[in-house]
Amino acid sequence: MVTNDATLLRIKHQVLDEVAQLAWEGTLKEKKEEIPYKIIPGPKAQFRCCIYREREIIRERIRLAEGLCPSGKDTTNIVQVISSACEGCPIARYVVTDNCQLCMGKACQNSCNFGAISMGRDRAYIDPDQCKECGKCSQACPYNAIADLTRPCKKSCPVDAITMDEDGIVVIDEGKCIQCGACIHSCPFGAIGSKTFLVDVINMIRAGKRVVAMVAPAIEGQHGPDITMASWKTALKKIGFADMVEVALGGDLTAAAEAEEWAEAYKEGKKMTTSCCPAFVNMIKQHYPTLLDNMSTTVSPMCAVSRMLKDQDPETITVFIGPCIAKKSETLDLNIKDNADYALTVSEARAMMRAKGVDLEPEENTYQQGSKFGKRFGNSGGVTEAVLECLKETGENADITVMKCNGAAECKKALMMLKVGRLPNDFIEGMICSGGCVGGPSKHRSEQETKKARDLLLGQADGREVYENLKNQGVELVEMHRH
Repeated sequence: MVTNDATLLRIKHQVLDEVAQLAWEGTLKEKKEEIPYKIIPGPKAQFRCCIYREREIIRERIRLAEGLCPSGKDTTNIVQVISSACEGCPIARYVVTDNCQLCMGKACQNSCNFGAISMGRDRAYIDPDQCKECGKCSQACPYNAIADLTRPCKKSCPVDAITMDEDGIVVIDEGKCIQCGACIHSCPFGAIGSKTFLVDVINMIRAGKRVVAMVAPAIEGQHGPDITMASWKTALKKIGFADMVEVALGGDLTAAAEAEEWAEAYKEGKKMTTSCCPAFVNMIKQHYPTLLDNMSTTVSPMCAVSRMLKDQDPETITVFIGPCIAKKSETLDLNIKDNADYALTVSEARAMMRAKGVDLEPEENTYQQGSKFGKRFGNSGGVTEAVLECLKETGENADITVMKCNGAAECKKALMMLKVGRLPNDFIEGMICSGGCVGGPSKHRSEQETKKARDLLLGQADGREVYENLKNQGVELVEMHRH
């Protein structure tokens, strides 16, 4: 969806900046009520009907920034509705527009099997109480006079987890939601957001804990060719992180472990799926539970690096940084031992930096902890490429076929085919976001805008092999099974 969301991003970032500033100062609890008045000084409203509603929206966003539900209810779902910002879009999906000519053919009325369409003085009318939203009237109208007004958030949800209550406010079915975050940026009113953990991370740093950042490979290229992994490490250490590790190294660990699983499964004639995309894992758990046995038991690259760090020092607090919303839900899965303690989006991490007066600065592209295969885990097809490389390096049969699913629709199609026993391929690589992690909901730039810079940075990586890299890094013994 193309949208000019500059105002939405400005408000969102203002709130994150203010919360981060007060958290660093240790005065958030005492001064957070001042934030709505600082951002919305009045007396005139800036983007809503009145300053009172605008300030309430800011208050709900502050709660999200604190890792709380905006409404005050207690739920673990990461994706949340900011009810005061929800405009209550029309519930009736199909609406007759001014294009209606009241034609004699009455194709719309004749196509409706539910008697929902009548002829008014100026145009046809659709009774929302009788309409079943089948769309036949819209298809039948020769003047294209019937508009499909499906809410953008509802349209963007790949698992039909969004409905509306009696007041037209969005409701997220947490039993269906895979927490991919696709709905967040699709809403033109900024009425859906995600909980953040930047306050918790700041408090850990202020308390003197050893907090280590784990930066996703999908970040490379997001800020141009001059901002390297070394740039991130320098900036993160300036604001108090003890160290930074490339999650590309975790990509190598995951690829090696999945290669073993795939080789064994192939010999047994068993088809499997990847398990590194948390939204894809959530989709299997909640919508295709009969396929859980087909899902790889290997942990994600994020978890692999976290386990590596906690093996070295059990007191280490691990924090993932990337463009993914679903990673936050993964950190809350208590069934995964020694996973990351917190996950931040790129914008949340940068809010922490801005609040301390730190920015990303150009540095030489010399900091490399993962192979180029681990670095490409952030791209659709990157996991497959890395696993096949591991099979080749170990002399296993790499002549296998993989259905590389780029986006939620392709994932659903592949999982359904696997469910009914009609999958022609040996394995499935599932990436819910189009383009892979680089297309995540919290990306800094679009995949197309990032590609040139990303390709340049990744092209500068040396040609180390996966197992060679793991041996040199001394991380061959990390436990890689989910439970």
